[in-house]
Amino acid sequence: MKRKIYEQFMEWKNTKSFKPLIILGVRQCGKTYIIDEFCRNEFKNYRKINLLYDVDVVKLYATDEPSEKKYNDLKALLDFDFEQEDSILFIDEIQESEELISDLKFFQEKHSNVRIIGAGSLLGVKLARLNKPFPVGKVTRLYMYPMDFEEFLIAFEQQPLLDKIKDCFKNNSSMGILHNKAIDYYRKYLLSGGMPESVKTMIDCGDDYYHYDLSKLNNIIEDYKNDMNHHIANASETLKIRNIYNSLSSQLQNASKKFQYSVIDSSAKSREYSLPLNWLVESNMVQLCQCVKLPEKPLLGFVDNDVFKVYYSDVGIFNRLVNNDIKTVMLDDMTMYKGIITENYVANQLKANGVDLLYWKGNRDSEVDFLITTKDDGIIPIEVKAEEHTQSKSLKVYDELYHPKYMIRISLKDFGYNPETKIKSIPLYATFLIKNLIK
Repeated sequence: MKRKIYEQFMEWKNTKSFKPLIILGVRQCGKTYIIDEFCRNEFKNYRKINLLYDVDVVKLYATDEPSEKKYNDLKALLDFDFEQEDSILFIDEIQESEELISDLKFFQEKHSNVRIIGAGSLLGVKLARLNKPFPVGKVTRLYMYPMDFEEFLIAFEQQPLLDKIKDCFKNNSSMGILHNKAIDYYRKYLLSGGMPESVKTMIDCGDDYYHYDLSKLNNIIEDYKNDMNHHIANASETLKIRNIYNSLSSQLQNASKKFQYSVIDSSAKSREYSLPLNWLVESNMVQLCQCVKLPEKPLLGFVDNDVFKVYYSDVGIFNRLVNNDIKTVMLDDMTMYKGIITENYVANQLKANGVDLLYWKGNRDSEVDFLITTKDDGIIPIEVKAEEHTQSKSLKVYDELYHPKYMIRISLKDFGYNPETKIKSIPLYATFLIKNLIK
């Protein structure tokens, strides 16, 4: 399946002065598949190793030998000269050797002609807790996420529908009769989420989505829970990580939606749960949305570090965790969780397209779900609605205080603009295109 990160891989390949490439992302989002495809398609000579199984490489880098000797021994061990022209080495599960990660600095400084890509399922956690020095400035990092809605439509071979969505976004014109078709695909996405294996399962169902196999997502969730036992100091921290993860649906159901440690445990303290929460963020199983105290440029300069929301990294997984079945999602009967699932979907789409997750909380119980800094129109507030019939009280409060050029409401409504309210309507299925307002 086509992934947009492939274009970033090509940019890295075509740079004259390059660094080892590190790919971070949550387990099962398709890192290994797309890296392998890129290496096979774009290089004549390709070797892949996996440090979970190629333990001799781990043992080699655990020795006290000089970096140059390790480098030459690695070539001999793999029987692969990665210095030859048009060659690349892919090291999967690279987190199993922090000594090798640290030695990427040597590769970049002494053998900068060598192409290396590293990836791993819990690589973000490992990088945050390295005992060896991390090669700061000597590697290139890219973050990969579950498939966004654009990639989802491409996988379903819906290019004409995708082209129509992009054209209507650009011209702020109606989708017409295609609006309902796009909504149908949006609901399919809510059910499957963006994990490639789950998306493929949905594709294999054809139009009979009632035969979609929910066990695919159940298995991913079990893998996540198993991961919570890895790179953990003790069983107590594992329990805290699981408790945080399981609490997120309740956290988002709060009136304020902000993350509260007391929801996990009435006696919970931030100092006890900050490291477990960081583990979840670093593993990319969750996504943090920070609260902005004052919507001024630069937004990151006005973040309140003590106030934030936490979303699941994939909306399909969210639906499974709250036991929403196929009928509930596809027939739009998500009564209890509909609002927060919709908001979680929008957060995932923004994050996957390089948009910082930020929101604004004001007085008078007003809150704007997301804030973006556009390239032409300054800071713009975004409100998310799960229905077609909407009210935007918080946007009205925000407008009275800060007078943005316009405001965005993401909902089930078609594209449109109301000059009286200054509200630009964007359908939920077009959320991924908000990146075009920024870049």
